Amino acid sequence: MTMPLTDLPLDPATLVDAGQALLLSPPFWWQVGVVALAAAGAWLVHRTLGHGLAAQAGDAADAYAVRHLARRTLQRILFPLAMLLGVLAGRALLMRMDMPVGALDLAVPLLVSLATIRLLVYFLRKAFRPGPAVKAWESLIATSVWLLVALHLLGWLPIVLEALDAMAVEVGSARVSVLAMLKLLLALALLWLLATWLGRVIEQRIGQAAFVNPGMQVALVKLSKFTLMVLAFLLALNAVGIDLTALAVFGGALGVGLGFGLQRIASNFISGFIVLFDRSIRPGDVISVDQSFGWVQALHARYVVIKDRDGVERLIPNEMLITNPVINWSYSDRNVRLKIPVAISYDNDPEQAMALLLQAARANERVLAEPAPAARLMAFGDSGIELELRVWLGDPEAGLAAVRSDINRAIWRLFKEAGIVIPYPQRDLHIRSGLEGLRPRG
Repeated sequence: MTMPLTDLPLDPATLVDAGQALLLSPPFWWQVGVVALAAAGAWLVHRTLGHGLAAQAGDAADAYAVRHLARRTLQRILFPLAMLLGVLAGRALLMRMDMPVGALDLAVPLLVSLATIRLLVYFLRKAFRPGPAVKAWESLIATSVWLLVALHLLGWLPIVLEALDAMAVEVGSARVSVLAMLKLLLALALLWLLATWLGRVIEQRIGQAAFVNPGMQVALVKLSKFTLMVLAFLLALNAVGIDLTALAVFGGALGVGLGFGLQRIASNFISGFIVLFDRSIRPGDVISVDQSFGWVQALHARYVVIKDRDGVERLIPNEMLITNPVINWSYSDRNVRLKIPVAISYDNDPEQAMALLLQAARANERVLAEPAPAARLMAFGDSGIELELRVWLGDPEAGLAAVRSDINRAIWRLFKEAGIVIPYPQRDLHIRSGLEGLRPRG
């Protein structure tokens, strides 16, 4: 009979002797063979079922749901569960042969914990909607948590914790150990997850509030998330035993940094909250700032995202929205007026030309019927009579150039059909008689 792994003595010399005896024991290698066969069978089942789900995703009507829910969820827990079934079957067979199964008794809770941790991490990733960085760290997080569980089941966790605590440095009167840093990182991770979840709950609640305008919703969401993150950081420091009064030095250094190198960052951050709370710019507004025209896509703590008609997204620092003139085409009214100048010859009737201008305006789908289009005779120019067509649009985010082009093309067609001439720039040259005085003397 071999000694179970959890009952091995912790003395190093005794551990070496027990390990050598264990490796020379035939029942131990029977258990290793059971684990190896279970792993191979689990890998084959995982691969076969993975191909089956991929084929099902290609044939199903709702391929996206099958691929991202069924395949991802099952494959993350399929390998440990299939291996667990193999280990249990081998354990039952060895017990019928009256052989020790200490290693297999340890493998069962390890596999159960691995499947549970993978499933929990997967649902956490789906619940908190993280970015690519968190997805890349998902395997590392799951493996780290599983190693802690494995050390606890083996009974080696206290020894590892003591070793990590012994690896420390003295900084003045403070003692900083590897164990303390790991506890701080763990507390920060857990509290960050909690703060993120609360932030999403608050965002959903505020988004459903009909009496709060979009700009105020963004401001309240960002302020609540910032407050929760700061609170999570302070609670994490307090949880690992770090005195919060030590942050006074850090706060002073941060103040000096803001005064010198980080003043633009602080200015953009504060300007962002000013823009949000005074409701001068809201998501969906059409604005012009620093030769940039487009509609506001999102408001962030440091910048505003503006998307123009070319599909280009420009990141405008919040400070520019405070210090520079900003044209908000949809601040209180989304209607904007477009002016289209036209000139006709003095030989044509301006009343007829103005009626054709109104006809071209009313034929355009984007031109509003109220306020109604208007045609005006502006001046008698050097080359012809100067007219102006004025139309109102209700969707400035769709651009103005397209409407101007369509109306100009309609005017050109109507003028040609009516025989109205758009004159070229021209000048009249009058030559005076009596050129005798210009002849040379001699």
